[in-house]
Amino acid sequence: MFRAKPEQSMTQQSSNETIIAQGVKVEGDFHSQGDVVIDGEVSGSIETTQALIIGESARIKADVIAKNAVVAGEVKGNIRASDRLELLATSVVEGDVETANLSIASGARVNGKITMGEVEKAE
Repeated sequence: MFRAKPEQSMTQQSSNETIIAQGVKVEGDFHSQGDVVIDGEVSGSIETTQALIIGESARIKADVIAKNAVVAGEVKGNIRASDRLELLATSVVEGDVETANLSIASGARVNGKITMGEVEKAE
């Protein structure tokens, strides 16, 4: 009566998203080919070829490279977003920012140089 669908492999089911939850601390160089969500602490460097979301509880001491990024937490390091960077009202950035498109909400704090225009893409 009903036919079972063939099972998909785990790689096909996964959305290729990495989550660093609140209370988790990561030290070292972090590289990803998919989306990254950070609510914990990261020290070192962060690089993704896709989207990066830094939550309100996140504390980052790292240089950041992403295609698109949304920041609600604290970043002590340089940020390079090749397409778009959005700084929410709760964000604090201490470092230089380089992006093609920038959105800064009222209340966001940036202490560093901002460069806008064509940005080299993360590989």
